[in-house]
Amino acid sequence: MTKTIQCISPVDGRVYAERPCLSLAEAEAMAARARAAQPAWAARPLAERIAAVTAGVAKLNEMKPRVVEELAWQMGRPTRYGGEFGGVNDRTAYMAEIAEGALAPMVVENSDRFERRICREPVGVVFVLAPWNYPYLTSINTIVPALIAGNAVVLKHASQTLLVGERLAEAFHAGGVPADIFQNVVLDHATTEALIGARAFNFINFTGSVAGGAAMERAAAGTFTGLGLELGGKDPGYVMDDADLDAAVDSLMDGAMYNAGQCCCGIERIYVHESLYDAFVEKAVAWVKALKLGNPFEPTSTIGPMANKRFAHVVREQISEAIAEGATPLIDPALFPEDDGGAFLAPQILVNVNHEMRVMREESFGPVVGIMPVKNDDEAIAVMNDSPYGLTASLWTRDPERAAAIGARIETGTVYMNRCDYLDPALCWTGCKDTGRGGSLSVLGFYSVTRPKSYHLKKVTK
Repeated sequence: MTKTIQCISPVDGRVYAERPCLSLAEAEAMAARARAAQPAWAARPLAERIAAVTAGVAKLNEMKPRVVEELAWQMGRPTRYGGEFGGVNDRTAYMAEIAEGALAPMVVENSDRFERRICREPVGVVFVLAPWNYPYLTSINTIVPALIAGNAVVLKHASQTLLVGERLAEAFHAGGVPADIFQNVVLDHATTEALIGARAFNFINFTGSVAGGAAMERAAAGTFTGLGLELGGKDPGYVMDDADLDAAVDSLMDGAMYNAGQCCCGIERIYVHESLYDAFVEKAVAWVKALKLGNPFEPTSTIGPMANKRFAHVVREQISEAIAEGATPLIDPALFPEDDGGAFLAPQILVNVNHEMRVMREESFGPVVGIMPVKNDDEAIAVMNDSPYGLTASLWTRDPERAAAIGARIETGTVYMNRCDYLDPALCWTGCKDTGRGGSLSVLGFYSVTRPKSYHLKKVTK
């Protein structure tokens, strides 16, 4: 019997989409087609590859109404936000713009005696395992540079966003990327691990849980396949005594609650200098009370359901445990009657929290944030670093030198000043500790999907 993967909609609990998994034989044939087609794609001029990829993204933009509706059904994001097209377009345009320079040979010497250079070659077949929370943005981060650099790409999307891979394949194929060069696949865990173990891929990019990342490493052990892993996060914000309070509240609370808190770099814990703490908390509570939890298709809804009721269950457990351990909830769930005990979850702010509580240590990935006062920068740095994760940190101050000095002491992949929850395509997107390893976007993003090849050419002289 053929195994199938289902997407259960958080909106109404029905099976929104269902697709059969490839058998191992079918999956092996798919990977073989990708490998066979890749050299011809890499041999095309760079300009042609860029044109096909950007045309594919343009075709995706033509699908916007359908994509936005499907995202709401699949993972609950309100349609008022219009999908992920702004980020997809910006990242694609930037990576296309820098491709020629990023992939150009590094010439060490070109004299009458020697030609010495380092070139960058595509790794071959890139396997992208994409998450559901930002299913287009996160996958584009690797797909676009991988294709531009001359690789074949195989995409396996999360079951919660089962249709996203189909839309991307439809768009890229319409834009001129050959069918064997970009393939969307539906695989179960066993087949996925078998392909990785058989060296079907030359680079693997995985975005997901820490446990999932560990499974990727185990599957790839001994194959010497490159891995890029973006895993868990518990990103902090620090509001200093000289911060613009209103701006800090607005940005940090949006960073905590947008997309029902289901953001890789969402704000999950906030530390406020004691001089601003009471005012910050008061304004933060007012900000959250103004949210409207509801059906994502309603134009008034500013926060929709979590992507799956089991995700919401984890957040409810963390909140309940924290309250039992002494935390104080500041948002009355009665203000959000749409909270149904399932995927629809009322947002929450917790104070009187500490780092013994699971809600301040483990990834929540939901609409809850804990807020703690701190006395000074040293205390803030200590609590920000008191985490197994390190993706981003958001610093709020009017003093760039202070922010830079603090940033140098934080164990994180990205330091923000006076903003949060944002990816700049010109900067490397990376993490440390249990958040994973590797990087995407920027010039370094091209380095992940290519390998260096050195040429040392001694010229014959008479």
